[in-house]
Amino acid sequence: MSASTTPTLWPEAASATARLTVTDDLPTPPLPLATAMRCFTPGIASAGFKFDVFAERDAKKLAALEPSELIRRLQSRTTTTNHPPAPVIAMLGEIVVHGDDIRRPLGITHKSPEAALLAVADNWKNSNLLIGSKRRITGVQLRATDASWSHGTGPVVSGPLQSLVLAMTGRKGALADLSGDGVSILAGRD
Repeated sequence: MSASTTPTLWPEAASATARLTVTDDLPTPPLPLATAMRCFTPGIASAGFKFDVFAERDAKKLAALEPSELIRRLQSRTTTTNHPPAPVIAMLGEIVVHGDDIRRPLGITHKSPEAALLAVADNWKNSNLLIGSKRRITGVQLRATDASWSHGTGPVVSGPLQSLVLAMTGRKGALADLSGDGVSILAGRD
């Protein structure tokens, strides 16, 4: 997101997460990067150890900032090295997925780097940690049409790797980019 992106569109546009506006979701990608361990532990505990509650609460606090200040803070986090107790791949996934959550409703097209998408897809295909990807994609075969990547067995779901990664997280908006007999199976899962 750049300072040239029209902030007046943010408040009303629904994020692809379906529970937040773009303004609420904008702080989400760098949120884990900005959370030092000394802040993460008490924050997650006060959210009842529910990561989605913790992240959404903190994102909404940051979303109250003026758009120019929010952009300044986001840009200042691009070289950070502190993070909560999670693998770096989890933070990469946050950036890929929430970045798309913000761009899609605003009509901004972007393709994440293939290496990032491959790393996230390979990690999430076998993980139920936080987002339940493994459970969601069990029984279908995912096939990327723009990269050399596939996973699973069963009815096929094919399409761009970015859309497959989003579908792995339950983003229903990505299903329109996908084809195959397995799409209806994914559509019926949380």
